Amino acid sequence: MKNIRHYSTALFTGTAAMALLAQPAAAQTTEEAEAQAANQPDDQQPDVIVVTATKRASTVQDVPFSIDAKTQEDIERANASTVEDLSRNVAGLSIQNLGPGQSQVSVRGVSAGQVVRDQPGVKEQVGIYLDESVISLSLFTPDIDLFDLNRVETLRGPQGTLFGSGSVGGTLRYITNQPKIGSSEGIVEANFNTVHNGGEGGHIKGAINIPMGDTAAMRVVGYYQRYPGFIDAIGPAGELNINDGSRIGGRVSVLFEPSDTIRITPRVVYQEIKTDGFNRQEIYNLYANEYTAPPVDFGERRQYLKLKEGFKDEFLLADLTASVDLGGVELTSVTSYTNRDILVSRDASALTGSVSVDLGFPDAAVSIPSNLRDTTDLEQWTQELRVGSTGAGPFQWVLGGFYSTTDRFYQQRLPTPGYDAFVDAAFGPGTSAAVANGVAPVDSPYAADLPYDIKQKAVFGEASYEFGQLTATVGGRYYDFEEEREFNSGGLFANGDNEFDRTSSDGFSPRFILTYAATDNLNLNLQASKGFRLGGVNDPLNVTLCSPEDEALFGGFQSYEDETLWNYEAGVKYSSRGVTFNSAIFHTEIRDLQTTLDAGSCSSRIVFNVDKAHTTGIEAEFSASPAPGLDLSLAGSYVSAEFDSTLPEPLASNTGIREGNRLPSVPEFQMAATATYSAPVLRNADGYVSVTFQHVGSRFTQPADQESNPRSFGHGLPYNGQTGNEVTVVDLELPSYQLVDLSAGLEFVDGLDFIVYAKNVFDENTLLSFDRERGGRARLAHSVGQPRTIGVTLRKRF
Repeated sequence: MKNIRHYSTALFTGTAAMALLAQPAAAQTTEEAEAQAANQPDDQQPDVIVVTATKRASTVQDVPFSIDAKTQEDIERANASTVEDLSRNVAGLSIQNLGPGQSQVSVRGVSAGQVVRDQPGVKEQVGIYLDESVISLSLFTPDIDLFDLNRVETLRGPQGTLFGSGSVGGTLRYITNQPKIGSSEGIVEANFNTVHNGGEGGHIKGAINIPMGDTAAMRVVGYYQRYPGFIDAIGPAGELNINDGSRIGGRVSVLFEPSDTIRITPRVVYQEIKTDGFNRQEIYNLYANEYTAPPVDFGERRQYLKLKEGFKDEFLLADLTASVDLGGVELTSVTSYTNRDILVSRDASALTGSVSVDLGFPDAAVSIPSNLRDTTDLEQWTQELRVGSTGAGPFQWVLGGFYSTTDRFYQQRLPTPGYDAFVDAAFGPGTSAAVANGVAPVDSPYAADLPYDIKQKAVFGEASYEFGQLTATVGGRYYDFEEEREFNSGGLFANGDNEFDRTSSDGFSPRFILTYAATDNLNLNLQASKGFRLGGVNDPLNVTLCSPEDEALFGGFQSYEDETLWNYEAGVKYSSRGVTFNSAIFHTEIRDLQTTLDAGSCSSRIVFNVDKAHTTGIEAEFSASPAPGLDLSLAGSYVSAEFDSTLPEPLASNTGIREGNRLPSVPEFQMAATATYSAPVLRNADGYVSVTFQHVGSRFTQPADQESNPRSFGHGLPYNGQTGNEVTVVDLELPSYQLVDLSAGLEFVDGLDFIVYAKNVFDENTLLSFDRERGGRARLAHSVGQPRTIGVTLRKRF
């Protein structure tokens, strides 16, 4: 009998239920779907992955667009605790790791480059959802733990019709296991791991389902994880494994079913991430480099620190999902409240010191420790109300409305004890107080306050009709957006800004899909869809830090428009006789691509609209079971993502916006191959061995990295043995890398699992992104991946 995997979700559930994304829908139960699958010949379907809602069930193979779903079994066997651990096995999905809680997601090559911690106005390009609640926030998308998840879904291509802004490239959904009425069950898991030339980590996690009579149940999940450090620091704050940290969190959800037609699920989710540093491997630092006295060669996984660094992300989500069956029609309400408190604390001594050199300050001022503290306080309310058909007929539809209001307060401070005395000595008594502008505190040469008030409204709908073997779907979303932002700054490095900006936009995003069921095992899909990403306003350049050339070059960009794209794709899904093959070819035309640019010496970043760009590619996923116990899978994608516009010089050379240049941060080619063999090894246990090979192609962090590469960074800083004429040459093309993961486990019939594993077996030092401070005058570094990690996991289900 074939293997049946259960999904309790709401996504496009087959050709007859295309309209019912993310809502309970129709007449077939999960048990009926299983029975129907079980009664078919074993050679007709290899793995029937059941995608369920409350009453209708369908298979992933029937979803008429490109989607990947990693199940709880996939997560557990991959020893994955973050979505980055899964991403390399998903065709078309790329994640740029800037440390725990700071990963950036892109799908199908739609990317504007690295978004850094001081760009609070930038919107995400991939929508991230925890069940029904949106949780994405550009750079700071919560790094949700994968424990007790039912699956992780990757919906490729723009999902703006039903998921709205931020899903211009696609949507990533964490789907949790829901409370089960009448069932007592649970799971506990413990792990220990050690990193090559690094520290030790591990976790303990648990989940329990508690029945509460015949009409209610509660599910409680809790976890604690310790991140092992693997970056060593030299300097006054130097120590080993400085980027260690922890994640603690949990969720409580309750399901009420007072009748067969009503479901109410309130939930609270809490998570806190702390790290003591960042996965930064430095090449050059003002205080330590090959030209200083004494000279310093950093080597792998090392950095220089005058001050300890840290990151903290406290995330709270409270949501309520309720649905009522009105007889052929179902009404669904999703209300969510999000509260986020984020702190990024960085050693900015090299940044402040490089400015002090330019100002002619004495060495005593250049060497003062300086701490840049970025804080984000966010509160967000969202409400979605939708109504949809639940019948089994050929016509299905959904209609809904969405509203969100977001209050975000972003703040920067640069505490540098004793700095005001040097400012007043150089520019006259009282200068430091005069430039404070009522914002900067004492001894903070830069400070900024940025309150945001963001509101979105939308109306969306989608309908499908089945004409025999052909199903046609039409949908659309109308959105209205308004953002108000203040910008107040003070301190010697600031402009003394007091600005108020308002941005607004509206538009319509349609979607058209044709699905042809050629046979029982083969579906063909065509799609044209539009996605959008909201615009905004750039922060003013720090002109007091800019060279005249950089001020002239980057000073003219203030607001940026909505980004839109049209996606055209054709897909095939085949499943029969132990083989599954899903593939899609796609082409997107992007207008007003929001591209992030580093404004050189200004220590500022701006977002710039590129008139035209495109991505064209193919993605494929293949799985087979050629022999009993042997499972093979292969997933890969090739994407050509390029600019179709060229800016006039000197902008083209300084920004990389040139026709034919690649879009940043996304590899052209990536693939993953996995082989797993399972067999009985004990009287009461099955054993398995799994090996995964992953390849990620070369990338560029920013568009400009393609110009004059390798790049010579001139620092121009006569300090500590340096003449000011030194240069550091860096190849800015991030090299491709290959990772090999191994795991082996025993799965006992009583629910006990024992797993040993090794990740990054050959200890490849993966360069994930390139970081430059003040255009390279203060610091040059790479963000790097985790070294070889060996671990053991013990899991018990009851």
